[in-house]
Amino acid sequence: MTHRSYSALCPNCGGRVEFRSAASVSSVCSFCRSTLVREGEALRRIGQSAELFDDHSPLQLGTSGKYMGEAFTLVGRLQWQSPDARWTEWHALFSNGSGGWLSEDNGAYVFSFDAELSHPEIASLQAGQECTIEGQSWSVASVVSATVSAAEGELPHPLPQGAVLIADLRHEAGEVATLQSDVSTVSVGRPVRLAALALQGLREISEKKQDGRSIACPSCGASIAIQLDSTKAVTCGQCKAVVDVSKGVGADLSFYAQNTPFEPLLPLGAMANLALGGPSLPWQVVGCMERCDLPSEEDEAFERTFWREYLLYNPQEGFVFLVDAEDGWSWMKPLTGAPKLKDDLVRWAGQSYKRRWSYPAKTTCVLGEFYWQARQDDFIQVMDYHGQGSARRHRMSREQQDQEVVWSGGELIEASTLMDAFAIPASQRTAFKRDAAPLHALGDPARWPLWIALAVIVLIVFSAAFCTNDSCKDARTVFGENSAEYQQCLRQPSRSGMSFNSGSGGGSWGGFSSSGGGHK
Repeated sequence: MTHRSYSALCPNCGGRVEFRSAASVSSVCSFCRSTLVREGEALRRIGQSAELFDDHSPLQLGTSGKYMGEAFTLVGRLQWQSPDARWTEWHALFSNGSGGWLSEDNGAYVFSFDAELSHPEIASLQAGQECTIEGQSWSVASVVSATVSAAEGELPHPLPQGAVLIADLRHEAGEVATLQSDVSTVSVGRPVRLAALALQGLREISEKKQDGRSIACPSCGASIAIQLDSTKAVTCGQCKAVVDVSKGVGADLSFYAQNTPFEPLLPLGAMANLALGGPSLPWQVVGCMERCDLPSEEDEAFERTFWREYLLYNPQEGFVFLVDAEDGWSWMKPLTGAPKLKDDLVRWAGQSYKRRWSYPAKTTCVLGEFYWQARQDDFIQVMDYHGQGSARRHRMSREQQDQEVVWSGGELIEASTLMDAFAIPASQRTAFKRDAAPLHALGDPARWPLWIALAVIVLIVFSAAFCTNDSCKDARTVFGENSAEYQQCLRQPSRSGMSFNSGSGGGSWGGFSSSGGGHK
């Protein structure tokens, strides 16, 4: 199907501006970067667009593909900037004349379409609350103030002048809806994989470059190679400072120093073939963070627990987390939608989950690259949920930081599976085996009290051993020199108030917070 096009001369430089769709009302001149709006058959200049931040994405203007059987071409791009994040939206023109948006979401992509739907005022929304759109209940995931930092190509709306309030909403059907204070429509979409869009005309640069980009660390001057196109924060391998690159590698780079770096069990850059909710695919470790829980007002005898979250990357699937917690390993992936929540129970994809823990937590150290601005001392509120019945190995997590809520879902994974996949040497495998077997692996429920009693006796014996030895020798012998427990012991002048297996049960199940629009 051929749709009507339109062209006119730029009023600033005289260059020809082409509109693939006559319905487009705004464009950025490719010659002088003037921001233009259509007024009848003429163009009016309303400003100047900044230079685009090169996000090293494989997408570009002219990239074509198919979605739901309909051909489309990318004809425009917006780059948004909030105080803590930057993200990109591509305007797609379909062969039937309609338009849509291919946007970044939780390190993955969403295809969405504008619809005339009645909705609440954005200023009245708060992260975590429920709202109604056309009779359907949605969960408010984030509310941020953002500006368009740069644009190119043709767009269906005039560019907003100044800050815009943006609210992301999530639905139990796996959908995401976006409200913007500068437009009356609601953008509603679902997750997509770039590999499923039959894309053609991609940039020659790949999503994951082996040579990457390189910057000089603003703290020590050492060279830092940035591998991922979506990286917003990266750790210097020399001084362990965390560098903010969300404004581009050519901008003034801010950083902060870290005093407690650790050695991850899974080295940065390590590759493994893993089946994480789908077929076996190659995954690479690109980042790692350590977190701990914090005392609440109700905790009279608080014992702190540390855990680690490894960020894994695959060019087709995006990002997933491996969580190394006191009760075992699990993999977790951020959800596009949000589960149905009622009291301590949630439902997602036909399965029921019950809340197990709720606690405040903070990030203690970060290493590697992250697609959001990961920071030391980021504070979050976490709720962990365990699957019920046949889904008892499944896990869900809800994290909230300021005006943003993120849901993640996944499943337990055996330590032996990870050790084999990452080819861990026999000398290092002890550190992976500290996880406790889940109760469902103990056979007949009638025998559980016996197993629990034996476990209590073992814990008492180990506690006595630790209490009678002020050194960290026992922790190293039992858990391994690279284990989280041994490293925690070394960092503490006294182990009082510290627990290797404390009541919160292992902390976050792989979610994260990125302070607003970074998930858009």
